[in-house]
Amino acid sequence: MIARQITFSGRVQGVGFRFTARRAANRRQLTGYVRNMPNSSVEMLAQGRPEEVDDCIQDIKEYFSGYIKETSIREIPLDPKYSDFQITF
Repeated sequence: MIARQITFSGRVQGVGFRFTARRAANRRQLTGYVRNMPNSSVEMLAQGRPEEVDDCIQDIKEYFSGYIKETSIREIPLDPKYSDFQITF
């Protein structure tokens, strides 16, 4: 199991990004969250099997290819407090 913190920037707020990310994460049984950030980016914490996390990120990048300008991904420690994947504020 791995945890990755992903930041998507570009025109990623107001386009259904968080709801699409949640659907993609739930299809893969990932845990974590997705949320809008004050600087107009979207932050996502995805935890699960490495291939499932990578597939989820790739699906989001493909779906929003015209909206995402930059994606930052970093490995972080697993956080056991997440038992599902949620949209947070």
